[in-house]
Amino acid sequence: MATTYNNLYLDIRQQLRKAGIEAATLEARELVCFGTGKSREELQRDGGLYASPELERTVRELVDRHLAGEPVAYLIGEWEFYGLPLDISRDVLIPRPDTEVLAEQAIGYIKTLGECRVLDLCAGSGCIGLAVAAQAPGARVVLGEYSDAALKICRQNIRRNSLTARVVPMQADALDKPGKALGEFQCIVCNPPYIPHDDIAGLDGSVRDYEPHLALDGGDDGLDFYRAVSEKWRAALAPGGRLYFEVGIGQADSVLRIMRGQGFGDIQIVKDLHDIPRVVFGTLCTEI
Repeated sequence: MATTYNNLYLDIRQQLRKAGIEAATLEARELVCFGTGKSREELQRDGGLYASPELERTVRELVDRHLAGEPVAYLIGEWEFYGLPLDISRDVLIPRPDTEVLAEQAIGYIKTLGECRVLDLCAGSGCIGLAVAAQAPGARVVLGEYSDAALKICRQNIRRNSLTARVVPMQADALDKPGKALGEFQCIVCNPPYIPHDDIAGLDGSVRDYEPHLALDGGDDGLDFYRAVSEKWRAALAPGGRLYFEVGIGQADSVLRIMRGQGFGDIQIVKDLHDIPRVVFGTLCTEI
């Protein structure tokens, strides 16, 4: 039986809600838009028109894959972060609302600096660094990422958001000390792998089976990257510069102690919208 685009959307939304998906409204809209080749505006405009059986079948196949565990962002190949449209592939983590807390905290500080250099280390899709560049016109941003495949996504997102004049991608291993030729940054932001190795097998299937383990595995206790970045990358941070980390649940106090041991002061912890300590940042103020 033929169905209109609007009824197809409403049916998919109800199906997702019954499956317990909190973001059913958003995900239904994105799946229907992608499956029918329509923009959000076109979907609203054409809501009363009938979708062809072929298009309906395409949408329902996408929904079935999603209900089997595949994240919407990987199904449609894009996602939004801090108001920016981003290309997404299974080579990068899907940007999450929790990470917008890290971006917001860093952006507030970077805006006070005027012209400055910022490093987004463990950049993934480049979401944090691109948000910084979009919101702080005086910032020149380097997206530091180890994975070649992720760097390809960074390049696509730099072009997609017309930020080629102020954002550059660079291959960087966060576990190694940077070369002096890299120069100094006034701010480093980092959302590193922080899942303890043995915990990965117990993650939700939508994460464990689809997202890149390279971007998840933080070592035996989940803190390997915090130790390495605080110790080795402080050399790339200008005196008085700030280092911002996103942290996992229960890690904030440990990361604070790691940073303090590497000469960072005025260390602060910021909670996310769920009242979970999510961001730890400090100022490089001493030589050790």
